[in-house]
Amino acid sequence: MQSNLRRLPFHIFVAGLASLLMTTLCNAQQRVITADDYARAEKFMNYNTNPLVLRAGMRPTWLADGRFWYRVTTENGGEFILVDPARGTRGPAFDHAKLAAALSTAAGAKYEAFKLPFQQVDFAADGKTIAFSIERRRFSCDVQGNQCSVAGNGGGLEGNGRGGQRGGLGLPSMATSPDGKRIAFIRDYNLWVRDAATGKETQLTADGVKDFGYATNNAGWTKSDAPVVAWSPDSKKIATFQHDGRGVGEMYLVNTQVGHPKLEAWKYPLPGDDKIFMIERVVIHLGGDVDAAKVVRMKMPADPHRSTLCDHVVCGGVWADVQWSSDSAQLAFVSSSRDHKEAKLRVTDAATGAVRDVLEEKVATFFESGNGRVNWRFLPASNEVIWFSQRDNWGQLYLYDLQTGKLKSRITTGEGNVTQLLRVDEQNRLLYFLGVGKEKGRDPYFRHLYRISFDGKGLKLLSPEDGDHDIALSPSGQYFTDSFSKPDVPPIAIVRDADGKLIVTLEKADLSRLTATGWKPPQPITVKARDGMTDLYGLMYKPTNLDPNKKYPIINHIYPGPQTGSVAGRSFNAGRADAQAIAELGFIVVEIDGMGTPWRSKKFHEGYYGNMGDNTIPDQVTGMKQLAKIYAWIDIDRAGIYGHSGGGNATAAAMFHYPDFFKVGVAQAGNHDNREYEDDWAEKWSGLLARNADGTSNYDSQANQNFAKNLKGKLLLAHGTMDNNVPPYNTLLVVNELIKANKDFDLILFPNRPHGFGNEPYMTRRRWDYFVRHLLGAEPPKGYELHPPALAGPPGGAQP
Repeated sequence: MQSNLRRLPFHIFVAGLASLLMTTLCNAQQRVITADDYARAEKFMNYNTNPLVLRAGMRPTWLADGRFWYRVTTENGGEFILVDPARGTRGPAFDHAKLAAALSTAAGAKYEAFKLPFQQVDFAADGKTIAFSIERRRFSCDVQGNQCSVAGNGGGLEGNGRGGQRGGLGLPSMATSPDGKRIAFIRDYNLWVRDAATGKETQLTADGVKDFGYATNNAGWTKSDAPVVAWSPDSKKIATFQHDGRGVGEMYLVNTQVGHPKLEAWKYPLPGDDKIFMIERVVIHLGGDVDAAKVVRMKMPADPHRSTLCDHVVCGGVWADVQWSSDSAQLAFVSSSRDHKEAKLRVTDAATGAVRDVLEEKVATFFESGNGRVNWRFLPASNEVIWFSQRDNWGQLYLYDLQTGKLKSRITTGEGNVTQLLRVDEQNRLLYFLGVGKEKGRDPYFRHLYRISFDGKGLKLLSPEDGDHDIALSPSGQYFTDSFSKPDVPPIAIVRDADGKLIVTLEKADLSRLTATGWKPPQPITVKARDGMTDLYGLMYKPTNLDPNKKYPIINHIYPGPQTGSVAGRSFNAGRADAQAIAELGFIVVEIDGMGTPWRSKKFHEGYYGNMGDNTIPDQVTGMKQLAKIYAWIDIDRAGIYGHSGGGNATAAAMFHYPDFFKVGVAQAGNHDNREYEDDWAEKWSGLLARNADGTSNYDSQANQNFAKNLKGKLLLAHGTMDNNVPPYNTLLVVNELIKANKDFDLILFPNRPHGFGNEPYMTRRRWDYFVRHLLGAEPPKGYELHPPALAGPPGGAQP
C-alpha cells in the first residue's frame, strides 16, 4: 500500500489527506451531548443529592434546662429529636402522629406525622408545650399531641425566638436587649427603641442626619436597615456609633424596565478615596426611663470603618470587636487602621467616655483576630485580656495584663492555628477552642476541639476522630455536640461532655439512597505548590463512569481567596455546587486551595499579599500538571477554568496571563479591577492605593483589563446589572479592552440581578454548554432547562 501511495501524484495525495482531515474534523464537530446526558448530570446537583442523604445535618437548639432538640430527615420524613445530655437520653421531641392529628383539627388542614409544615419550634419553659408558626399563624401544642390551638399572629416567621428573633419582629439578635424587653431600630437616621410588650416607641438620639446617622449598617459592598448596636448585659445601655459617610463617593446602578429606569445610589467608598466611612463611637444610657436617654461620646478620634475579622464592622450578624464588662460599666473594643496593619485594644468608661489604650498589634501585611470569630476576650474580673496573634507564623492565644498591657504568658504554642475561641471558663481558668493543623498526618483543614488552661498547660484534644468536626457547645459549657466527617466520609453526630467523654451517639448518616443513584464522593488530592515544597490540598471530581482508557479535559473551579479558598468547608457535602455535574458531562474538575488562602500558616496566607493579580494561578497550573502526570486519563492540553466573584477575577486573569494553558474560561461577577471594588477588601489584601506621578499605580498589575489583549482561548463573561456587591462596571472594563484589542468573547448580562446569580439555572446551563462546546468539542443539547426547587430569588451579598 505504501508503494501505491508513492506512485500517486503529489497534488492528489495532498487533496486526499486534506479530505480525510476535514472528514475527521467534521465528525468531531458533529459529536453531540444529548438532553439525557444533561439530565443525568443534573441528578448530581445538590438539590437532587442532598435530599437523598438521611440522618445528617444535625443542628442543636439548646434549651434553658440543658437539653436540646434538633430536626433530622429519616426514612420516614422529618423527625424532631429531644436530647438530655445529663441523662444520656435521646428520643422524639413530641408525639408526631398525635400532634399531626391535633394540628390538622386546629388548622383546618390535613397534616402527616413526618411531613409537618414547620422546621423550627420553641419549647415552653416547663417543656410541656411547643410553639411554631405556619405561614402567618402561631400555634401551640402540648408535647403529648393531645391538643393544638392558635396562639396568635406568627408574623410570617417560623420558630420565633430562634436565631435571635423574638416576638416575630424579625430583627437580628443584636437589636434586642438581653432581657428581651426592648428592640432597637433606626428611624430618620436616629436610634429608637420599641417596648416589646406595649409597642411604645421612644427616640434615643436627635442629631442623626443623612450620611451621619446612628447605628448605620453600610459597608458599601453590603448594607442593611438593621441597626449596629451592642446592648449592655443589664439592658440599660447601648454601644453604637454615628456612621460618617459625609463626602464619601457614591455607587450608581440603574434597573431595567419599561419606561424610565430607577436609579439606585448609595455611599460606596473605593480604594484610594480621600474619604471613607468613619465611625464615632458612643454609649447611650437608657436608665430607668428611656425618655431620659443620655448619649456619651467616647473621647477619641473617629475610627475607620474596619474590624479585625471581616470587611464590615458586622461579621456573622454580630458587631465584632466590641465587648461589655459583666457589670455594664466598661466597654472594650478594637480600633483597626485603614490598611489593617495596626490594631489597638481600648477600654472606655461607659459613664464618662474616657478611653485608654491597653495594647497594640502592628504587622507588615494584615492583622486578623481569627477565622469566622473574634478571638480576643475582655476579662476585667481578673484584670486580664486574652489576645490573638500570628506573630510566630501561627494563630495563637496570649494572656495580657489589662491594666499595664504587658504580656503575662503565652497560652498556645506549636504548629497549627487557633481558629475560634468558643468558651472562656474564667472560674476554672480554662479555654475551649477550635484549631486546625495540630494533628500530624491529618488534613490540616480539619477542625478539632481543644481545651487548655490559661497558663498554657494541659492541652487536651476533645474531638479525637480523624475528620472535620462541626462543634456546638451548650450554654453551660458542660456538653457539646460534634458532627464529624470528611469530604468523602459521611457524618456521625455525637454528644460529649466537657472532658471529651462520649455521652450518646445521635445520628449516623445513611447514604444508601444516594449511592443507589451511582453517586460517588470527590477524591481528596494533595499536590505541591509553585515552590515545589509546600503541600496543597483539594478535591477532584471524576465522571462516575470514568473510562481509564480515555482522555478527559480538566477544569479548575477556582476561588483564590484571600478570605477563603476553592474547596471551602471540609465537612461532608453530597452536592458541592455543580462540580460533580460538570464532571458527569465528560470532564475532570479540580478545586485546589493555593497559597494566599487562609487556615494555614501566616506565611502561607500572605502568599501573594500586595499582588491580587496572582490569584493563586501559579499553584493551580502546577497542581493540574502534577495530576496529569499521575493520572493518564487527564488531558492537560485541554484545560478550562471557571469561578464567581473573586473566582471570576481569577478566571479572567488565568485566561489573560496563561493564554497557552487555559483554553476555555467562564468568569462570573468578577471584581476585575479592585479600584472599582469596595475599599476595605482591596486595601486589606493589597495595601493602600499609591498613585505615581506618571499616572500609574500599584494596583495596575492587578487589573484584568490591562491584560485583556493576551486572550487566545474562549472566554465567557457574565455579570448582574444590579450587582451592589461587585458593581458590573468591573466586567465592562474588561469588555471595553477586549473590544479595543479586537478579541472575540462572549458576554451575558443578567438584568436586575444582584451578585448571587451564579447558580441560576440559566447560568448553570450556559456554563455547561460553554465547556461542552469549546473544551469537549461537542454540541450541547439546545435549550436544556434545569429544574431546581422553587426559590424566593437568587442569593446576594457574598464577598468576592
